[in-house]
Amino acid sequence: MGLSCAMLGECIDDQMTLPSSHSRSRKGDREVQDLILPNGGTPAGTASPASSSSLLNRLQLDDDMDGETRDLFVTVDDPKKHVCTMETYITYRITTKSTRVEFDLPEYSVRRRYQDFDWLRNKLEESQPTHLIPPLPEKFVVKGVVDRFSEEFVETRRKALDKFLKRITDHPVLSFNEHFNVFLTAKDLNAHKKQGMALLTRVGESVKHVAGGYKLRNRPLEFAAIGEYLDTFALKLGTIDRIAQRIIKEEIEYLVELREYGPVYSTWSALEGELAEPLEGVSACIGNCSTALEELTDDMTEDFLPVLREYILYSDSMKSVLKKRDQVQAEYETKLEAVALKKEERPKVPADVEKCQDRMECFNADLKADMERWQNNKRQDFRQLLMGMADKNIQYYEKCLMAWESIIPLLQEKQEAK
Repeated sequence: MGLSCAMLGECIDDQMTLPSSHSRSRKGDREVQDLILPNGGTPAGTASPASSSSLLNRLQLDDDMDGETRDLFVTVDDPKKHVCTMETYITYRITTKSTRVEFDLPEYSVRRRYQDFDWLRNKLEESQPTHLIPPLPEKFVVKGVVDRFSEEFVETRRKALDKFLKRITDHPVLSFNEHFNVFLTAKDLNAHKKQGMALLTRVGESVKHVAGGYKLRNRPLEFAAIGEYLDTFALKLGTIDRIAQRIIKEEIEYLVELREYGPVYSTWSALEGELAEPLEGVSACIGNCSTALEELTDDMTEDFLPVLREYILYSDSMKSVLKKRDQVQAEYETKLEAVALKKEERPKVPADVEKCQDRMECFNADLKADMERWQNNKRQDFRQLLMGMADKNIQYYEKCLMAWESIIPLLQEKQEAK
């Protein structure tokens, strides 16, 4: 459990051999027969659940998430501000409860700062290059626009960091990563950081040496469709994010005007006799509407925008994995062409070519599995997001309606008195 395809290259190097039934045939350009992967992944060029015809229509509002038995629970809470001579920063308490044998104790509690989360993500990308690593919230904010030590910002970041760890916890491979274990349990994480950058996995090393200008001969259509889908998805979310920010900005400006508008009626009422009570009612009504609008704006800022930005970053992470997959395929095709150029009639395929194909197949299987998991999470998150947004808007307009309806009897009483 917890063994990913990214480790397969290392297993082969340790003299692990595939069954003899996995023989290769060479026809035309000497393509290699499909390998049967240990995790059930499908080779390049075959159909997958995320087919190109359905990728753009997979936002289904259903609850078909995996019913896996949970044995690892992680929470992020209790942010604390630390003021030192050289810097000021926030740490968060990470509480872990688990029954896994990889943990010596059933429960751990450690404190981590943002740069520790960043270290973890970098280590996961380094050691699990075939998998989609969840994104972190952006570290930097525009100076003067957001106070990164304000209670609201810290709480928004805490939620994002909590979700980041829960994404990893729910992943069948990433949750068993040794660096994740260290992050959750080590009292002194700096001691592990100072051990130096570990060597990249063999998959990562091979990826780095591929010529960047190589054009793939036969990129599977399903991965081309995924790339197109991610481009469109990020574009649409980016547009929604920009419009939502403009709406929030306009709402805040409108809120400022409302807060000035209401008291004017109250001041005016002091100069009137019979109109005093209705004017005070209008002032109170506007005050109630201001409170309702402030709540709606806060909900948009704290709940709606962070989800949009997380998934924009998610699409960037997926594109990065796709690029690595393409680089491994480019390396494989380059090696295969080099073999084909040899003059022997039936040249034997070198072991490094077979290993390269294995790595490509691992990328394909892991990436498709992570894409399906990502789509499931996306359906759940956006259903909750859109339902929450609808509910908050309904509440806002109901509060405004109630506020204005409350002064109608008062105005009617004055009219009847006349």
